[in-house]
Amino acid sequence: MSFYRILVLILIFASPYLFGQELSGNIAIEGRLFPESPLSDEQHGSSLSLSMKPELYYDWDGGYQSILFVPFFRLDQYDEDRTHFDIRELFWTYSSNDWELKTGIGQIFWGVTESQHLVDIINQTDFVESIDGEKKLGQPMVNFALIQDWGTLDLFILPGFRERTFQGRKGRLRFPFLIDKDNPVYQTEAEYKHIDFASRYSHTIGSIDFGVSYFYGTSREPRFSFNFEAPQNPKIIPIYDIIHQAGLDLQYTSEEGWLWKLESIVRRSRAKQFFSVTGGFEYTFYNISETGLDIGLLAEYLFDDRDQNYFSPNPFNNHIFAGTRLAFNDVQSTDLLAGALVNYRTGSTFITVEGSRRIGESFKLILEVRAFTNIPADDFFYGFRKDGHIKLDLEWYF
Repeated sequence: MSFYRILVLILIFASPYLFGQELSGNIAIEGRLFPESPLSDEQHGSSLSLSMKPELYYDWDGGYQSILFVPFFRLDQYDEDRTHFDIRELFWTYSSNDWELKTGIGQIFWGVTESQHLVDIINQTDFVESIDGEKKLGQPMVNFALIQDWGTLDLFILPGFRERTFQGRKGRLRFPFLIDKDNPVYQTEAEYKHIDFASRYSHTIGSIDFGVSYFYGTSREPRFSFNFEAPQNPKIIPIYDIIHQAGLDLQYTSEEGWLWKLESIVRRSRAKQFFSVTGGFEYTFYNISETGLDIGLLAEYLFDDRDQNYFSPNPFNNHIFAGTRLAFNDVQSTDLLAGALVNYRTGSTFITVEGSRRIGESFKLILEVRAFTNIPADDFFYGFRKDGHIKLDLEWYF
């Protein structure tokens, strides 16, 4: 571990005494069980890892000013590229009655659908943590939010691009060829120093919540190409284009238990322009037989008109998502979400299960299952076909 990381960890645990604030967060041990042997002999089998995610919140000036610090560190048993440190959040906030200013490193989430979040573009995906796109790297930013009766307008200046993380040679859930992370290709000469801009207007009208967003800058989703100049050592080169993206997210909540959801984007780059949409519903049966159990039924349609020769990372171009959500509403906050993404043209299926349950006052057990079936050779998930796994996390909260 580098001196910088050790210093950060010392400051984290010393901060309650230095600043008189309470320290919170979690430490977790993770186990991943892979029932099948990997495609490559270089890849590991089942594995263990340890992660830490402390949080320090400090406010003053009557609560109008605050600092939030959330570092993250994972130590993986086998994969050196999955052993990594990141500052998820470290920003100063000044809040007024009708506006807010944040500056530093932050995380911003946009989106309403379950199967994927098309409009969520501010932060880069931490792909070594999970392939579902839910885990994000911290993004340097200045964010000004104007909060009015007519809605909220967010403006972003985003200096400093974060490249996507990828598994290493020994890692699981990686492509058949290694990603050449050390030699990415950028469209702009500024490379990772390019300054990006984003904005979003959001509002609630009756039962409708919606957001309209715009982004200009370096795409968080790389395209890929092979290093044809080195056939003896084939690797995949990530290409980061400058893009313009307009997005819409919409959710309608009915009194009968229906949630209707939609996310859609139009993205333009030097390579091409394309349109993507994800839309569907969630219907919930509450307090089944007076047991406290809520059962939600989910269904979504995913469409993307990108040419697959574009070698894009989006694998969901003709898919249907179906799933169920169980909320037991017990003292342990037990919940479970299970679903499948099916390509209705090829039959390829990506199965996902996520569940969690509190243990006592300070522990939480998290279950995650990923499986891949009927994967054809030209499918995005073909390289992962042997990487179905069960993951268990035991988190201790302090």
